[in-house]
Amino acid sequence: MSGHSKWSTIKRKKGAVDAKRGKIFSKLNKEIMVAARLGGGDPSGNPRLRAAIAAARAENMPKENIDRAIKKGTGELEGASNFEEVIYEGYGPGGVAVLVESLTDNKNRTVSEVRHLFSKYGGSMGEAGCVAWMFEKKGVIAFNKEAVAEDDLMEAALEAGAEDLQVGESEYEVITDLASFEKVKAALEAKGFQYDMAEIQMHPKSTVRVEEEKPAQQLLKLMEMLEDHDDVQHVFANFDIPDSLLEAMG
Repeated sequence: MSGHSKWSTIKRKKGAVDAKRGKIFSKLNKEIMVAARLGGGDPSGNPRLRAAIAAARAENMPKENIDRAIKKGTGELEGASNFEEVIYEGYGPGGVAVLVESLTDNKNRTVSEVRHLFSKYGGSMGEAGCVAWMFEKKGVIAFNKEAVAEDDLMEAALEAGAEDLQVGESEYEVITDLASFEKVKAALEAKGFQYDMAEIQMHPKSTVRVEEEKPAQQLLKLMEMLEDHDDVQHVFANFDIPDSLLEAMG
């Protein structure tokens, strides 16, 4: 089970990091603006914008907010900051690889603050490229194991064009390439499978098992604080913490 998917599950159970609606909307707003600026305001021809709009709708972001962000991105409305995409890489406790995607209007500020968070919570920020090679961009659709039958999901996913079905302790992950992500998601929805999470991720090629409580606690705190940073859009990691340890930690 990929670290980011497990982190997504932890956040859902905790009601977690971006609990404040304003912070969620702020991050979604940035992504929509940048997607529209780079690829145009028509979601049918801009997959990144289409994904950003879907994420915004999943968080019940009002339609007028979405439309305003698109228009700011395309220049039809004023007020769009010139956000730059920057990726930070490093290691968390236990040697876990951590990849941080940000949108910032002040790179000096953001790099300093992200480096501080790595150091504060038992990690270290590395050079560009130090962990990126451990990840690849994939579509990931996660399902609660108690809600679906593995054989039925496997058959439907592969028939729809998925690459793989990975089995975690509490979830199944359907893995797709980028081109097939939306098609597979729609096909599974049409067959009545209800997913807990569906998104494009930097998916780890392998995972690092973290089985001791102290590094696990530090790692989750690092993930939480990075995600909570205003300039950070996504945090990906290749950890695997056993569900039994998570439960023991509360």
